[in-house]
Amino acid sequence: MRKFFTAHILLFFGNLLYAQELSQISFSSGSNLSHLSLLTDREVLIRISEDGKILEWGIEVQSFRINDYYAPRLQPYPGRVEYYGPEADSVSRGKVKSIGSAVITYFEAYETAEKIGKVKSVGRLFFDYFGRYDNKVLQNKIKLIGSLSIDYYSTFDDPALQGKLKAAGSTPITYYSSFDDRFIRGKIKSIGSVNYHWYTSLDRQGYGGGLKSGPLRQYTAGVLYILL
Repeated sequence: MRKFFTAHILLFFGNLLYAQELSQISFSSGSNLSHLSLLTDREVLIRISEDGKILEWGIEVQSFRINDYYAPRLQPYPGRVEYYGPEADSVSRGKVKSIGSAVITYFEAYETAEKIGKVKSVGRLFFDYFGRYDNKVLQNKIKLIGSLSIDYYSTFDDPALQGKLKAAGSTPITYYSSFDDRFIRGKIKSIGSVNYHWYTSLDRQGYGGGLKSGPLRQYTAGVLYILL
């Protein structure tokens, strides 16, 4: 009997370990934030845009030939998916309600105007957003995921950086500035302590803007950063 209860306790805490959490942050063209991904039910990812819209959900598929390459689109999730029906608030109606064990809620019509329709919570994680009184390029973007703060470069920063992801929690993200080579302006320079280098106009023709050194996928502070 003691073994039975011990096994169930381990299973309970194991499920908590894989509960909803920020798992990935992806960038397109090595520059712009593409989406943030939450992990739920062990392998299931929920991709969310920086302005709080669910983009897709499913399971990552790794290439058989290239270890560091995964299919851009997620494999469809074979588990249970539910949607809000006609009884729901007009804003939530028809939107995805749950994916596996992750229950999703949205800011409803009676709430702060600029938040209406955005994701409010995924499982135990609650979202908050920059509002109308924040810097112009920050408005409507995700500000908090649970206790993790998300920050962006503002209109007071270099023009090549404005609106780009600046930090996720304690992890800073820097970019090449408008004073750098035209092929690398606005591209990621560092994520945490990891540096990135790109081919410039001084390199062989056709290489400009391509990644020269730096990982396509790297873990920092428990989050996987991906260059698409």
